[in-house]
Amino acid sequence: MVSTPRATRRTDAHPDLADPRVGAPFFSTWRVGTPQRQRQAVEAVAAAWERRPWPSGDLLSYHLYSGHDGSTLLHYAQWANEAAYESFRRTRRQERVDEIDTVVPDIERLGLGRFRRYRGGPADRGGRVPGCVVIVDVEFEGPDADRQRAWVDAVLDALADDPQPKPGGIGAHFHLSTDGRRVLNYAEWESAQAHIDALAADGDGVGSPTARWRRVQTWPGLKSSTVSRYDHALGLVPR
Repeated sequence: MVSTPRATRRTDAHPDLADPRVGAPFFSTWRVGTPQRQRQAVEAVAAAWERRPWPSGDLLSYHLYSGHDGSTLLHYAQWANEAAYESFRRTRRQERVDEIDTVVPDIERLGLGRFRRYRGGPADRGGRVPGCVVIVDVEFEGPDADRQRAWVDAVLDALADDPQPKPGGIGAHFHLSTDGRRVLNYAEWESAQAHIDALAADGDGVGSPTARWRRVQTWPGLKSSTVSRYDHALGLVPR
């Protein structure tokens, strides 16, 4: 018996980053240039996907986020495994790309990041809906999976030991790149202002000026760290 392909539908719900079915979470960034082109690109993605069947039962959801810089879009895809993505890339991705590029030409695609979720906290949002998503992208000098994990463990220890935790944080989801060089923290905040206020408080970053936070910030091999704020712009799931 041949199963009927499922349709694609929009959702306003944020993704569940701790979903145990997600074996291959992928992140990528597009630079589109202006807020108007951000909006046009989001709608072009929605149209290109909604007019086609959902590509695979191994794709759990696909989400877009508009950067507060007015220029970028973040893409987050929840795949069950990399093999399913590779099949999609070979057979069904290009037709979507071509349609989107017809509507919004000259998109600069900055590369696909392949990750695995490692740890997070807290697990329960307590009914709060994220008003802002903050992406912290950390790069190390050379591949080292043990260093990736140890650094994340140190961050969570510093958070747990912080004498003055900043209000407004909802959850953090740490992902390790499969090449061993990067850690990506998908952090959920109640609002962009809450994150801005946390950065403006005492300390370097959102943490208090403690020894554990200084250890995190001066970790051997730490090459760079960038922080970007986003709004959830589009969610796509199978109907």
